[in-house]
Amino acid sequence: MTTDWVLSEAPAAAELSGLTAYDLRCEHRSEPLGIGTARPRLSWRLASPTRGDRQDAFRVQVLRDGVQVWDSGWLVGQETYVDHDGAPLTSQTDYVWQLSVRDVAGAVSTADATFATGLFHSDEWEAHWIEHDYDTDPYFEPPVDRKEPRTVRQATIAPPRHYRRTFELTQPVHRARVYVTAHGLYQFSANGQRIGNDELTPGWTDYRERVAYQTYDVTDLLREGENVIGAVLGEGWWSGYVGWDTRSHAHHYGKKPQLLAQLVVDHPDGSRTVVATDGRWVEHVGPIRFADLLMGESYDARNELGDWSSPGYDASGWAAAGDLGGDVSTVIAATTEPVRVTSELPAIAVTALEPGRFVVDLGQNFAGRVRLRVRGAEAGDRIRLRHGEMLEADGSLYTANLRTADATDYFVSAGADEEFFEPIFTVHGFRYVEIDGYPGELTRDDVVGRALHSDTPVAGRFECSDAGVNQLLSNIRWGQRGNFVSVPTDCPQRDERLGWTADAQIFLPTAAYQADVLTFFENWFADLAVAQTAEGAIPDVIPHVITGRHGTPAWADAATIVPWTLYRIYGDERVLRAAWPVMQRWVEYVHRANPDLIWRKRTSGHYGDWLQVGVVTDRDVLATAYFARSVEFTAAAARVLGLADEAAAYGELWERIRDAFVAEFVDAEGKVRGDTQTGYLLPLAFGLLPSSAEQVAVKHLVADLERRDRSLTTGFAGVALLCPILTKYGYAELAYELLHDDRYPSWGYSIKHGATTIWERWDGWTEENGFGPVAMNSFNHYSLGSVGEWLYADVAGISQSADSIGFRDLVIKPQPGGRLTWAKASYDTPTGRVSTSWTLANGNFTLDVTIPPGTTAAIHIPTTDPNSVQEAGQAPPEAAGLTVLAPTPTTAILRAHPGTYHFTARA
Repeated sequence: MTTDWVLSEAPAAAELSGLTAYDLRCEHRSEPLGIGTARPRLSWRLASPTRGDRQDAFRVQVLRDGVQVWDSGWLVGQETYVDHDGAPLTSQTDYVWQLSVRDVAGAVSTADATFATGLFHSDEWEAHWIEHDYDTDPYFEPPVDRKEPRTVRQATIAPPRHYRRTFELTQPVHRARVYVTAHGLYQFSANGQRIGNDELTPGWTDYRERVAYQTYDVTDLLREGENVIGAVLGEGWWSGYVGWDTRSHAHHYGKKPQLLAQLVVDHPDGSRTVVATDGRWVEHVGPIRFADLLMGESYDARNELGDWSSPGYDASGWAAAGDLGGDVSTVIAATTEPVRVTSELPAIAVTALEPGRFVVDLGQNFAGRVRLRVRGAEAGDRIRLRHGEMLEADGSLYTANLRTADATDYFVSAGADEEFFEPIFTVHGFRYVEIDGYPGELTRDDVVGRALHSDTPVAGRFECSDAGVNQLLSNIRWGQRGNFVSVPTDCPQRDERLGWTADAQIFLPTAAYQADVLTFFENWFADLAVAQTAEGAIPDVIPHVITGRHGTPAWADAATIVPWTLYRIYGDERVLRAAWPVMQRWVEYVHRANPDLIWRKRTSGHYGDWLQVGVVTDRDVLATAYFARSVEFTAAAARVLGLADEAAAYGELWERIRDAFVAEFVDAEGKVRGDTQTGYLLPLAFGLLPSSAEQVAVKHLVADLERRDRSLTTGFAGVALLCPILTKYGYAELAYELLHDDRYPSWGYSIKHGATTIWERWDGWTEENGFGPVAMNSFNHYSLGSVGEWLYADVAGISQSADSIGFRDLVIKPQPGGRLTWAKASYDTPTGRVSTSWTLANGNFTLDVTIPPGTTAAIHIPTTDPNSVQEAGQAPPEAAGLTVLAPTPTTAILRAHPGTYHFTARA
């Protein structure tokens, strides 16, 4: 576990002797176990202390047990990836890959990393699915103490079962790997030790089509003689509550949790022992009385099973598990990082409401759970933990916005002097926890919050001189963390927590600045692909459950926007190759229904600019703009994939949609139908207006803001575009006014009232009305935080040119303004880390920039006098690695090669 979700340190250039490769990855993951492809992509990042340095050539060698199985030879070029191109790799095998990089002077440096393959073929699985045997015990739920606390919904949830298998090893262990998955959630053990630190495994996928297995190394846990492996199995997304509550909305995939596990032990003499789930496993109920992601978890310490997964344990009272057979047709290797605990949050305040009842403030809204220390309890004492994001005016817990999610945990003491409780199969969205029934006085040291989310590698860091803006960025980050729990959800607290497609595509650019989300979104997009209808429509939520709506504008357009955005950011064309059929079927679906190119028909739910404030953006405007956007990205994907005919056809279709948009929606005064902020932002951002009409549209946009005393009205679809468009067209100061605004509606308004995450709606809480509508009022919802992209790209000035892929052609264009006197950011591009740091002081502007090897950058320096610009005390033409480009009256523009630069200019 990390102490916080922070950006790792890149190699310090000053400490390097030359061009250096670091952060070696296989399939975009660091030293993964159990990859599912025989031809993986190997990639790396670069750093160098030398200005102008670059990779001239590279070489990759792949070895198995010290024997080379592939040598790429020296490949000339600046690519920082290569696909394995030797004989296909073999399954269940450990590999080392060695990378050599050569710089322009001919110096060579090396690095190496490891990876391991998983089970490539279904016939390699000897494991069978197992579950509780209903033939021997028809009562899935054992008799329950009538006093045991449960709500009506919690009473329908079965207790998780413990499964174990004893086996003998007669030879030493050379290597041992276990491949595990579940219909439900599992936690695995070997010889009394929990394996790994993954949570909520195997994660949420469309289990009807895809169930991921995880791979763990257990070599050091096994020994000659008796051994035990085991698992605890809960319902999770498979058979638990998902979405808004009726019992018909549980059991989406199945009614009973099931386990699939295969342990493979290799011995020094080359022989192999396989221990797999089958009818020889035994199972028993344990201390967890019920567990559900939405409803909570109950733990009775009096029913603990002792060292149940250790050798020598008496399991004579355990029952045989039911053997369901070995259908592994839907089982795939995990492709992304699992959910993990990444931070611990100490309690900052404990308030006693009455004897034994306390409210604990953890200081941060987040997704996760509590670890509670219990002292002085007697056997049978019950403690209840309720979770909420906000407090009522009287200091009690606010839970109305949870709707039917109970979000309540229970602990029953065994009477020990000191006990600890932390649930394992539930997750809550909360800042406050009410603890009722606690014996004696509860202290801050007794409670710690444990933040859970998909452990996507941190990619970016931003900081500035304004505390409010820093809090906004923190809120955005915590919103991302709280809602990236296996899939990109809308909220982590109420009875919903679904993968809404518009939320995901709108927030993706911001998310990618903060974390490496490539594999996270690839995994989610695979479920989008299998959910696409035969006609080509895309459901509103992915994985597809509950909602029957398909093909909603801006929501279903995730089919094109997500893969193209991932390709632009990460440069992996395989994303487009996999997504191409989905993209093509989606745009054809819309086109068939709307041959006049105005998207009016087959708009499904058509939520418009969701949660806009006091206005209604014309829905035909929004839909047609998104139709054009999807066609544009489909044409671009076709060009990348070498599909010339398709590229030409979709390019021509985009031009016709653009012309139809202008003819239908733009009047003689240049107003877009509806005259709303989002109505202007969409065609400006998506390039749908003639150049002659752009400035007119911008003036109408600004006029609307002025009429509203410089307040925004944008909802989900428009909010990400507002500050970037204002900045692009010369109104950066207006964008900064919106950034700093703390009146309703604004980002600052929620911060002024204590927000530590992004709220779902601008009026989640207001001074005038208090809490917003309880039917839909999440206080942890990332969509309105999509302004984060602007903070990185425009305030800090880290972006890429319109034609750049994978940030190879950087644009460093910081936009000072507002109350800011300095800002700095770092971002891990696929090639290496880029960083900027600017300061305004004493009439001077300073800018420090680091450009990684393998890239170039156009550096824009804001100044009242372009001739005043110097780099390290020299005029740019005399400074190594710089070329002066045509300046503007307020900007010096320089072309820079890789390296670190220090610029000064008159402000």
